Amino acid sequence: MKYSLSYTAASLRIHDTLLVAKAMHSGNFDAIDEKIGNGKRSTGKRIRQEMTKRLHNLTSQQFSYLLQANPDDAQNLAFVAVCKTYRFIYEFIVEVLCEKMLHLDFKITDGEYLSFYNRKAELHPQLEELSQTSSSKIRQVLFKILEEVGLIDSVRNKVLQPKFVSPEVGKLLREDDPQLLRIFLSPITV
Repeated sequence: MKYSLSYTAASLRIHDTLLVAKAMHSGNFDAIDEKIGNGKRSTGKRIRQEMTKRLHNLTSQQFSYLLQANPDDAQNLAFVAVCKTYRFIYEFIVEVLCEKMLHLDFKITDGEYLSFYNRKAELHPQLEELSQTSSSKIRQVLFKILEEVGLIDSVRNKVLQPKFVSPEVGKLLREDDPQLLRIFLSPITV
């Protein structure tokens, strides 16, 4: 199975994600492309398509809750949508970051990312075929997403910070797949 790496089109962008979610709910996409593309319709269309793909991976209950959630819960559900859409990001969090948390090792090194990438490239030849620029971009946007959701303090420092998940979001994730709680570096409790 090939990885979808199109997340490079847009990081988490919670504000834009919510605009797209509301447009999906109402069925009214008028002027949204220009708005999220900062005046550039083609850029906005690409971002909207990527966010729509992510949002379609939420359960109907998760999507409904996202539309009326507080900012933290909305951000967390947008991140769930990202992790459900892009297996590469999910696997990096579960295989590398969760393991680091278990050992109380909070600093992510470039070598750890490279080791993960190289392991995955052996199983997914598409990663070996990427240009240096594309390879760098998937790394850059992955860490930007982790920063935006608050799992790391910054792209520069890359210090892990476990996320609080509200009881409402926790319940939605347990009903869908309890393993999803791992993306927040939280212990799984059913």
